[in-house]
This record gives sequence, C-alpha cells and structure tokens, in this order.
Amino acid sequence: MHRSAVTETDRAEYSLVASRTACAVRLLVRLQLWLQNSRTRRQLAQLDARQLADAGITHVERDAELDKPFWR
Repeated sequence: MHRSAVTETDRAEYSLVASRTACAVRLLVRLQLWLQNSRTRRQLAQLDARQLADAGITHVERDAELDKPFWR
C-alpha cells in the first residue's frame, strides 16, 4: 500500500482553508445574532404597557434597548 507524504505546503494550504472556514462560521454566527437582535427589538417595540409590565420591563428599559444598534 502506497502512502503519499503530506508536505509542508499541504499543511499550510489545509491550515489556510481551516482558518477561512472558521472565519466564515464566526461571521455567520455573528450575522444570526444581529438578525435575532433586530427581530426581538422589533417585537419589543410592539408591546403595549400591559405586556411590558407582564414581562417586568419598564418603558425606560425598553427605550434603552431599542436605542441600541443592531450589533450590540
């Protein structure tokens, strides 16, 4: 049975691909978080006073949350 040797070039290429893949995964996770922030803040903005009280959220807390940019 013949085995091919893994060269330093092969290792470097694999490392580069793995690094790019990890970076892409982190980016996708971050984008999903931003979308979730946007959705939940949109839902929060639609709550009336009774619903906010039921959730234990004050108007001031809601306004502070709605003032945040999507990435925070």
